[in-house]
Amino acid sequence: MDNKELWQSVLAQMQFHVSKANFATWFQNTEIISIEDKKVTISVPNAFSKEWLSNKYNKLILKAIHDIDDKVKDLSFIINPYSSKKILNKILIQNEKEETEQLRFEEFKVNKETNLNPKYTFDNFVVGSFNELAHAASLAVSESPGFTYNPLFIYGGVGLGKTHLIQAIGNKINEDSKKKKIKYISSEKFVSGIVAAIRSNSIESFKSNLSSIDVLIIDDIQFIAGKNKTQEEFFHAFNSLYEKNKQIILSSDRPPNAIPELEERLRSRFEGGMIADVSLPDYETRLVILKQKLQEKNIELPEEILDYVANNVKKNIRELEGALNRLLLYSKTNNILDLETVKKLLKGFIFSPFDVVNCKKIIDTVSKFYNLDDKNIFDVTRRKEVVKPRQVAMFLLRKELKFSFPAIARKFGGKDHTTAIYAYNKILQENEENNKLTEELNLIKQRIYSG
Repeated sequence: MDNKELWQSVLAQMQFHVSKANFATWFQNTEIISIEDKKVTISVPNAFSKEWLSNKYNKLILKAIHDIDDKVKDLSFIINPYSSKKILNKILIQNEKEETEQLRFEEFKVNKETNLNPKYTFDNFVVGSFNELAHAASLAVSESPGFTYNPLFIYGGVGLGKTHLIQAIGNKINEDSKKKKIKYISSEKFVSGIVAAIRSNSIESFKSNLSSIDVLIIDDIQFIAGKNKTQEEFFHAFNSLYEKNKQIILSSDRPPNAIPELEERLRSRFEGGMIADVSLPDYETRLVILKQKLQEKNIELPEEILDYVANNVKKNIRELEGALNRLLLYSKTNNILDLETVKKLLKGFIFSPFDVVNCKKIIDTVSKFYNLDDKNIFDVTRRKEVVKPRQVAMFLLRKELKFSFPAIARKFGGKDHTTAIYAYNKILQENEENNKLTEELNLIKQRIYSG
């Protein structure tokens, strides 16, 4: 790969990390002019671009280059006002029509009445063993809202299709019955709506608007945990809708019994309907997803390339689509795509437990899952809200990284290694007997290995 091809691949990757406006502003008229002594020198058109790229995007650019050529260790920027425009212009011009059409569509695609995106449908949702229960429950709810599973609670990791599924329910109901009032909302907007209503003394009006909804869909409901006033108002809204047989659909990154600081009365309501999970897709499903995306775009790729992507990009569906988009962009600008190039382009996407997982990653993930500060997990205390996460962390260090018990003990402040042995055996036994803990461990590991 020459300098031009390398920079073209980097620019393609930058488009996934920066807005179109920033991409056009800061990467215009840039190019790689040399690679010497493990350092890449990039030409930029002016001092302002040099300062901005070196301060704000240096790490991102270096990572993108390093993913393709791991010998590169450093970057430098030099000003050249006559720098070639060909590479960037090629990307921008070739995609101008497509992006303009997409931007026009973006303005209208979200239904202003329901907040639903019409692209999320059951027809383009790929069903596999990892999500078949959630899909079946969602389909049942869409056919008989308010009477089949109420509430419907879908949980799973990031990028696995929860939002697609819950919006597909809303779109199907809206298609079948325009008379029903449907509202999709993220929990962040729900919380900010309640806060604004309280500040403006209009909470009664806010609740009145909620009570008139036939199908309420809230994404990432776990974010209301710990917000007492929000939970109180949602509890009353939930009861009001439920008593009228109005459908409530919720998504979360974990099941109700694993959401910390969730009020017991809400937990009980959430568990009163149907709870279904979505997990990581298997190879066959990943391959089907890739082929479906290509079919939608009316594009073909060789089977060996699809097989390589499906076998190696395992984090989640979002990463899978991102990897495919990178390949299509490169293919569009180069009119060629072979397996060796694919391997270089997707270096940053490839799932490797050993690249992702380390001691710090496990401890950070466990701490966040149980709503602890990283330092608190090391506290010398017998409080159960600290003891359990600490034991889980010790268990995972042994199970996933094969740490010795003395090494685990040293990580936790030099405790006797028998403490680590006890923690491991305790979690191991509970995992076999306690479904709730099994779910928690699966979700934690899903987060650890999703990078």
